[in-house]
This record gives sequence, structure tokens and C-alpha cells, in this order.
Amino acid sequence: MDDDPTAARILETAIEVIATRGYHGTSVRDIAQAASVSAGSIYNHFESKQGLLEVIINRGMDGLLTVSEQALYDAPADPVSRLDALVAAHVRAHTGYGPWSYIGNTELRSLEPARLAVVVAKRDTQQRMFERVIADGLKNGLFVTPDPAVTAKYVVTACTSVASWFRAGGRLDADELIVQYQVISRNAVGYRGGQVEQP
Repeated sequence: MDDDPTAARILETAIEVIATRGYHGTSVRDIAQAASVSAGSIYNHFESKQGLLEVIINRGMDGLLTVSEQALYDAPADPVSRLDALVAAHVRAHTGYGPWSYIGNTELRSLEPARLAVVVAKRDTQQRMFERVIADGLKNGLFVTPDPAVTAKYVVTACTSVASWFRAGGRLDADELIVQYQVISRNAVGYRGGQVEQP
């Protein structure tokens, strides 16, 4: 992001502090102290602690939408490849920057209603990408799940949850985890394992 350096430092620090202490357990003073700035400096860049949380969650959601759209654009047109691409983008996003993802998943409830509505609309857009790919697989006889919407929620939730437990240097690296989640997701949608039709 093309942020002012001070704003960037405040934002990065806020992510780390809120991810550790929770939104309600974090004060503007805590963020200011950790970022080595004054509380007034924070208000020069962000309207409030609530506004800072809104920026954190919206940027995370915008980034996820961008990489998901790019993954679909780059993938072959068949549903299996597109599902694999979405799963890879989603898992990589949530393993790549755990604190940001963790806040986006756990602190939605802390947003005021109007701010929350914006984020929920973006989350629904992300969800529909998975739903459309799964519905396309059903139409083409490649998937057999009885309810594409519920299955899409299952896959998205599973991919998102890696932010809460994945740690770099663990038993699996991000690429290995992506392969496993692609297999799990194919099983979830009831992939028949037949011939994938190329465009």
C-alpha cells in the first residue's frame, strides 16, 4: 500500500497488537506505545480505533478478492482446475499473513453495523466465486455434491481456518498444505475423478 510511513507503521503495529490482545483488549495507547508514536499521531491518520480495525479488515478482504479473481483468470476453464486455483489462492492468503487473516476472521463481530455490512458484502462476493465453480462442476457432471452453497461454505471455512493454526516452519509448508486442501476440497464437492474437459 502507498501509505505514509507513519500510517504504515501504525497499521502494521495495530495488526500485531490486536492479533495478540484482541480488539477490545487493545487501546489506542497500546498501539501508540508499541509503534513508538503518540496517540495523537494515530488520530491524524485514522479516525478512531474502530476506523483502524475497519481498514485492517477491509484491506485483508480486498487482497483476498484480488488474488481469487486473478486465480480464476489464470486457471483453465474447467471446474476442477478453477476449484483448485481458488483453494490455492485462499489457503496461500491465509498462511501468508496469519495475524491479518486472524483479525479478519475473529474481529468481524467488533465492527459497527454499517462497517460490518461492507465487509460482509465482500465476503459474500468471495463465497459466490466458490459457489459458481461448484455449480459449474455439477452441471458438467464432474461434481456430485447435493448442495453447492453449503459445500462452498464448508470449503471456504476450511481454507480460512488455516490462519488460526498454520505456522511457518511446521510439519507442512504452504505448498504442501495447498495440495492437501485441494484434495480435501475435491472430495467435499464429490469430484468423480473423470476426464477434465479442456477449453
